[in-house]
Amino acid sequence: MEEEKKEEMIPGEEPKEEGKDAEPEKKAPKKNEESKKLRSKLDAAEKKIKELEAAAAENDDRYKRILAEYDNFRKRSQKEKETVYSDGVSDAVMGLVPVFDNLMYAEKYTGADPDKFAEGVKLIIDSFPAALDKMSVAAFGEPGETFDPEIHNAVMHVEDDAYGEGEIVEVLQKGYKYRDRVIRHAMVKVAN
Repeated sequence: MEEEKKEEMIPGEEPKEEGKDAEPEKKAPKKNEESKKLRSKLDAAEKKIKELEAAAAENDDRYKRILAEYDNFRKRSQKEKETVYSDGVSDAVMGLVPVFDNLMYAEKYTGADPDKFAEGVKLIIDSFPAALDKMSVAAFGEPGETFDPEIHNAVMHVEDDAYGEGEIVEVLQKGYKYRDRVIRHAMVKVAN
């Protein structure tokens, strides 16, 4: 058997020990492969980190811009709100000032002919609905209408067969609406 082992040996080669030399040849390529795999994973992770950092910076920038835009919008809205209110008050006063002016003129002539004074006041009263109409304010509440608790306030009831159930008999105070919003409910007397 020793002769067979010698024949297998090549001249100039040292005899191999089966357990020691076989493993280092296998480990070296494994370490290189593992090192390459780890290096490629590390490179991929570093690339992913850079991408995520860029995305985070972009999102942070976008967040800051949106926050600034919102702050500007909030300030603009507040300013517009203040302006809208004062514009509304100005428009309302401008609509009512001519009526008040006419009342002031009428006051100057209180000592004059009572019939002419009454006629002047009637003209002023007749001009008032036009002033309200310019501001989109409408009066409501007329005798003969059907009582509606959403817009009427029944302060008196009357038992009378001449009127229908829930019919408005008398308007004590007209109601007013601005578009669909009730400004003041009409005070009415209703038939039961």
